[in-house]
Amino acid sequence: MSTILVTGACGFIGWKVCEKLLAGGDTVVGVDNLDDAYDVRLKQWRLAQLQGRPGFAFHRVDISDRDGVRSFGQSSRKSGRVDVVVNLAARAGVRRSVTDPWVYVAANVNGTVNLLELCRELDVGSFVLASTSSLYGEDTPAPFREDADTSRPLSPYAASKKAAEAMAYSYHSLHGLDVTVLRFFTVYGPAGRPDMSLFRFVQWISEGREVVVFGDGTQRRDFTYVGDVANGVRAALTAARGYEIINLGSDKPIVLNDAIRLIEQLVGREAAVRHEPRHPADVEATWADISKARRLLGWQPETDFAAGVGELVDWYRRNRDWARDIVT
Repeated sequence: MSTILVTGACGFIGWKVCEKLLAGGDTVVGVDNLDDAYDVRLKQWRLAQLQGRPGFAFHRVDISDRDGVRSFGQSSRKSGRVDVVVNLAARAGVRRSVTDPWVYVAANVNGTVNLLELCRELDVGSFVLASTSSLYGEDTPAPFREDADTSRPLSPYAASKKAAEAMAYSYHSLHGLDVTVLRFFTVYGPAGRPDMSLFRFVQWISEGREVVVFGDGTQRRDFTYVGDVANGVRAALTAARGYEIINLGSDKPIVLNDAIRLIEQLVGREAAVRHEPRHPADVEATWADISKARRLLGWQPETDFAAGVGELVDWYRRNRDWARDIVT
């Protein structure tokens, strides 16, 4: 078994990755700054699912704080070896990055550099970096392959992730660090991010609120269940060597209007939809080519979209007394 440092441990994907690692017998050092990018009650709920479990330790650290990361590294050196760093901490979201790009650079670029330096100082051999399907633009042939041109990102968020990928490559080249970059495609599921469409739709339809759709709803998204993504992250810890970029997606794009109809059926309530103009930083469709993940990781998604959305709806019902008040 290994000792894995997971940043963003209270985030949507990070929490589920920690659960999978702990269930497999690994020791997990969880790091998160518990910021208020969205309702912190979600992060506290996720952390509560992890605390007290054997093999889990939590540290409140902001990865964009160079001195804080360095201090954490010094204390980690005394407590034992870290085998792999999994960087899932990030400031995510396309639209918000247009209005506040600085915080995206701080978390996604500076934070990644701080962790790469931590790997060098602690002699950590492997680094897994969360990246995004937002790097693929409108002109990318579908399904999106990892070798597609991603040199022209459409948003500061995508640009910050592209920069993180490039910095990780430089540390691989200079210091021999094994790096696996995982490009996630529209992750959804229980306790998800409230700025993501499916969480918002479930809340809005459940509470009889207006459902805001940017565009005409015919856009397609490669929705990927969080448990499947977490399995892919775990597989990446040992399967890949060198420097690899790997898509983790469902390979089954869903039309947004169809997702709304499914949620209507599961919730038992009709949606009151209002359309707004499509944001220029949004792409019309995402679709992952996951042949590389199958080949290198032995991974493929297992959760049917309807079943995954059902899990999200069930979670919302169980936590509705506070989840209904989350700002979406």
